[in-house]
Amino acid sequence: MELRILAPTGALGAGFDADALARGLAARPDVIACDAGSTDSGPAALGSGTPKLSAQAVTRDLRLLLKARDELGVPLIIGSCGTSGRDTGVDQVASLARALAAEENLHFKLGLIYSDQPVQRLQDLYDAGRIRSLANAPEIDRELFERSHTVAMMGVEPLQEALRDGCDVILAGRASDTALFAALPHMRGADPGLTWHMAKTIECGAACAIPPSANGLLVTLRDDHFDVTTLAAGTRLTPRSVAAHTLYENADPYHIAEPSGVLDTTGATYEAVDEQTVRVRGARYLPADGYTNKLEGAELVGYQTVIIGGVRDRVVIDALPKLLPTAKQYFDAKILDVFNGRVDPADIDIDYRLYGAGAVLTGSEPDPLTPRELGVLITVTAPDQETAHAIATFVAHASSHLPIAEYDGLVSTLAYPYSPPEMDRGALYRFTLNHVATGITPTELFRTVTEEL
Repeated sequence: MELRILAPTGALGAGFDADALARGLAARPDVIACDAGSTDSGPAALGSGTPKLSAQAVTRDLRLLLKARDELGVPLIIGSCGTSGRDTGVDQVASLARALAAEENLHFKLGLIYSDQPVQRLQDLYDAGRIRSLANAPEIDRELFERSHTVAMMGVEPLQEALRDGCDVILAGRASDTALFAALPHMRGADPGLTWHMAKTIECGAACAIPPSANGLLVTLRDDHFDVTTLAAGTRLTPRSVAAHTLYENADPYHIAEPSGVLDTTGATYEAVDEQTVRVRGARYLPADGYTNKLEGAELVGYQTVIIGGVRDRVVIDALPKLLPTAKQYFDAKILDVFNGRVDPADIDIDYRLYGAGAVLTGSEPDPLTPRELGVLITVTAPDQETAHAIATFVAHASSHLPIAEYDGLVSTLAYPYSPPEMDRGALYRFTLNHVATGITPTELFRTVTEEL
């Protein structure tokens, strides 16, 4: 057996080199696949339904991929549409596909796989004890599902159903990145260990290449190994760069969980064929006792206004850590005064991040830092945008003239690069779930519709 799988980019809309795509197409792949999203960018796309990448960027990539699929007559599979895989994300990408089909005179059967989960279904699963927490999951109750938006992450099975139904283009909701590449090889009887390892290797396109990029990779999958080849000019692969990708987004590089089981790469070997190609052998796939689908949810928790400032005064830099707790007490009193008791200070969060003094590690910096200058990010979070902005105006004003004991009279403590300094960031979302649904069949949480274009 020999199958060729093309991963043209790490994410639909991230952009890729057209020449690199042409090199992949010249190898006559059996399937083209890529994802269009992730939780990497945080909960906003899932909570709001707004994709991370623009419609213009997605259209550019999608046009090239639809034309490539038409040229070869092979399936095109795109998962996690709209970044989060919400139903609205699938519909948004489907709308672009319809427009492109009309513009380019393309003809194909389109399959849309939706992954939004109805509140009642989730509450029934919860009541039946069929929602199981993963490591470090937050506590949940059945009311959570009423105030959050939840999707389920599909494995290969819904994609395979669409392929068997003759779909040429599949636009899926939230999907395991690896499932997009594993679906067709599994149907063709490829070794499951090699298939899942291959899929893990190319899920992010040329992220494992040197240098990493949004470009593509081509895999040639055979009975006892697979070869992975980088496509962009001037890039290369090494056994280390390929092996390292098993650690990406995983705490354990040797055991990687999927809905139907676990990829075990303990016995995997990596061998350089040439500068562009690495040969991989030895992974196993261990089927699970029961099938699970991961659940992802996000809810609205407030609105934010941000202020960006900076300081290069050594005296002020040294004073800020002691001043800020006092400033927050002052702001609590100010909120009660300005809003005449209508706003509870407990509902407002005023956060200072001192970049250059350990803000990234938020208090866990192993070594003391003595910066010459600080970047200061002030974030005001409130139940509504109007309140967040109003509070930010006096927070910004007071923060530019904090009292410094070492100085007599009024001094400027923070400098703002923008006027006005207050910038409304909009809605704030948080993830609500790190759980799986248990006791389900591989396709019951998803629904598929098809149409001829």
